Amino acid sequence: MKTFVAGQFVQQNHYKSFQPNSIHRDWVVDDMALLQLLGQADRELGRLDMYSDYIPNIDLFIRMHVLKEATQSSKIEGTQTNMADALLDREDIDADKRDDWEEVQNYVAAMNEAIDKLANLPFSARLARETHGTLLQGGRGAHKQPGEFRRSQNWIGGASVSDAIFVPPVHTSIDDLMNDLERFVHDETKYFPELLKVALVHYQFETIHPFLDGNGRVGRLLITLYLVAKGILKRPVLYLSDFFERNRTHYYDNLMRVRESNDLLQWFKFFLVGIVETAKSSIATFDDILQLQKDVEGKIQTLGSRAAKAQAVLNHLYQQPIIDAAGVAAAAQVSPSSAYKLIADFERLGILAEYTGARRGKRYVFAAYLRLFTR
Repeated sequence: MKTFVAGQFVQQNHYKSFQPNSIHRDWVVDDMALLQLLGQADRELGRLDMYSDYIPNIDLFIRMHVLKEATQSSKIEGTQTNMADALLDREDIDADKRDDWEEVQNYVAAMNEAIDKLANLPFSARLARETHGTLLQGGRGAHKQPGEFRRSQNWIGGASVSDAIFVPPVHTSIDDLMNDLERFVHDETKYFPELLKVALVHYQFETIHPFLDGNGRVGRLLITLYLVAKGILKRPVLYLSDFFERNRTHYYDNLMRVRESNDLLQWFKFFLVGIVETAKSSIATFDDILQLQKDVEGKIQTLGSRAAKAQAVLNHLYQQPIIDAAGVAAAAQVSPSSAYKLIADFERLGILAEYTGARRGKRYVFAAYLRLFTR
């Protein structure tokens, strides 16, 4: 890493773009502090991955982790939708906030589709393009070449390319740069620790900035896809956007520090700290989910003959903790009148509370569960 040169700033008429160097090369890691941090990150990820086997029906809870990632990753880009809003239907969102809401929903869809595609499609430029196509479908992104690498210059910060904070490489070099990134990912003859590899992939992707829009969101989404594709995680249970959002200034500064000073070491340390902190936080959340699950399922067992229907509603709430009477009826496969009785039971047991305050079209929230993802 000591000989690493990130690239060069190249004069392009009235501005300078940054041309990254190849990352498909031999690497030597000899910094002891980094290796110790790498070991800690590996251990914490291993602990988190155990929950994929340990928690029954873990897929019930993963949707909320994906939704949190979607809201936090979009928040970094300026989107203001929170998790509670993201759980509502489109018609329940104020008209001036619907574009933000749609971006979060697209992120959820992009992540879910990409995870499914990993069964038949390797981690690749194609996967990135297809994921980008879903991410930018409709709304603000529909006219920004969804699913295609850009065919013009883009930039980060500033009102124009002339006063930009950073100008990525010219569009004619994108195919070569992405091919280089792909070769680096899949070359098993050049050893490099996987967590450092994904950190470098994220840096290089954000530096290439291959799309007109959505690069930050796709780049952060690719971190989780990489960990699943490489078998480091059995299920998509780790998302770094919350860490990046809380440390937004350091996130951007450390990326720029690599480009300007070739300081890859600082970026690696920042990334690994994110892995450690996020894995610990995710483990704590899963522990809290298990405790909450034990408590509320103990409560619904007191409902006697209605307990089985109540359990079906509860399973739905783990994925969608804001619900209305129609949702309860569908989850439990009961009549509207029976649905209202179940809602009354859940309110009496302290599981649900009214969320909207409306006389008609009332919605109810599983507040204790939602708080686990918004604290």
